[in-house]
Amino acid sequence: MNQDIQQVKRQIFDELTKIVDPEIGVSIMELELIDKVDIKEGSVDIDLHLTSPFCPAVFGFKIAQDVRDNVYKLNGIEGVKVNVSNHFMAEAINKQVNESNPPPKP
Repeated sequence: MNQDIQQVKRQIFDELTKIVDPEIGVSIMELELIDKVDIKEGSVDIDLHLTSPFCPAVFGFKIAQDVRDNVYKLNGIEGVKVNVSNHFMAEAINKQVNESNPPPKP
């Protein structure tokens, strides 16, 4: 099981690497914006912060939605919860992103 978790984690990090901060054009993984990834029985919780507490909210929404959507599309993932912290719109971003309909599975 541990090897399966490692494989899923690798797939998640591969997906997160594809997400680019739209304001500066650099991968969120390169910017080290991901604080924690927890995987439990097909559900993934991802904690992240944005580049600054006052980063434009539209970019914060885009990054958080991309994180949720990209990870949700992976095989075996049944739920994704994103938790943005240290941002003036964190509560609104978390609510909108986590309550939105998940993307269709490929």
